[in-house]
Amino acid sequence: MLDDVSRHRAENLSAEQYLSDFWPYFQNLEGVFWKLECRQSFKEPRNPSWQALDRGDWHEALRIVDETRQEIQAPILEAPGFPMRRVRVVERPYTPYLQWELYFIRLRAEAGEQVRILDADALGRGRDHRSLPELVILGSSVMYEVLYDTGGTLSGARKIVDPRLMESCRHEVEDLFSRAEDLLTFLENDRAALPPPLQTAGRESR
Repeated sequence: MLDDVSRHRAENLSAEQYLSDFWPYFQNLEGVFWKLECRQSFKEPRNPSWQALDRGDWHEALRIVDETRQEIQAPILEAPGFPMRRVRVVERPYTPYLQWELYFIRLRAEAGEQVRILDADALGRGRDHRSLPELVILGSSVMYEVLYDTGGTLSGARKIVDPRLMESCRHEVEDLFSRAEDLLTFLENDRAALPPPLQTAGRESR
């Protein structure tokens, strides 16, 4: 069903409409917040750390992430008490964006978000991660297929409220989550997934 999401009826929202529509559901969520991420590269032009990454300045990008730890963790620590679970599909060799994102979201994991990593090769049944949607599911209330332009910048979302479709997709994401590896364990086991400065530091410390 995940592969077919884009063919189902939905309400088209601009990026601004999506963010505005999302927050009331998030603040009143009963159930589990799910996120499925499959693209290997995005653009986040409003994020100063990403801007540094885009310039190729890894040290500045990581410094900003470290300095904004409290801001990054606040949405998890201040959430109304529901579980937040994310499946992050990864493909090797890792893109610079993915290395940066994993460093970034590890802070969310340390704050309590349940983030798991799934190798693209483990999707099974010859499934290509590029055919999977970027999904946000808020309990049984609403599901968004999050949309990006060709460069990877957020362009909007498709709002879906069909109960059967949401339930089917949620079960599939739950299955992917059950087969994935905890993010913090993953980063301990595969230093290649870390940003280059940390890979170098790791070798030098041995």
